[in-house]
Amino acid sequence: MSEGRHVLVLPDRDAAEDVARELADRFGVTDEPQLLRDALAGEDDAEDAQWLVVVEDPAERLDPAALDGFAAEFDGWLETP
Repeated sequence: MSEGRHVLVLPDRDAAEDVARELADRFGVTDEPQLLRDALAGEDDAEDAQWLVVVEDPAERLDPAALDGFAAEFDGWLETP
């Protein structure tokens, strides 16, 4: 995404919460990631929402390919600019 920030897109809230919890163990992320609901255009049902996990990385030490693979384990992906 933008410099110093990564956005992981997940299919549901449970997956997003699991990813957020595991980021510290897998990648040493110390700041708590932000979870956001991203409703699909025209959808009102929360079941039709993707969830975003925003990871701040000001030192740019996290490997985007590794984050993408990690998100894929939860049926998600790393959003690219």
